[in-house]
Amino acid sequence: MRSRPAGDRGAATAEAAMVLPSLVLVLAVAVGAVTAADARLACSDAARVGARALARGEHGEHARALALDTAPPGAVVRLSRKGGAAHVTVTARVAGLEVGGSAAVLLEPGVSPPPPEDVP
Repeated sequence: MRSRPAGDRGAATAEAAMVLPSLVLVLAVAVGAVTAADARLACSDAARVGARALARGEHGEHARALALDTAPPGAVVRLSRKGGAAHVTVTARVAGLEVGGSAAVLLEPGVSPPPPEDVP
């Protein structure tokens, strides 16, 4: 068996100590990206739920409550009915990023746009 030169003693430990912070950073970025992607999908689902409710003729606050039930915590929901369609946009701040989703659904037959105060 060959003996190691005296200058190599502890080299593996020093290399591991230098690589470990990089690995932790890569892992943190990956977890943040997955969290943001999940929140974006939740925002899109919430917008779809809210738009469907508005298109059926539900009151604006009820549609907002349905969307908020599906959205990530702290989400903001914007509703409107115009041009024969219900439009909903949901945004949320997750992992330092603002993510969001939107949906537009044609109004059901017989559903007319509400008075302006119905959908804030």
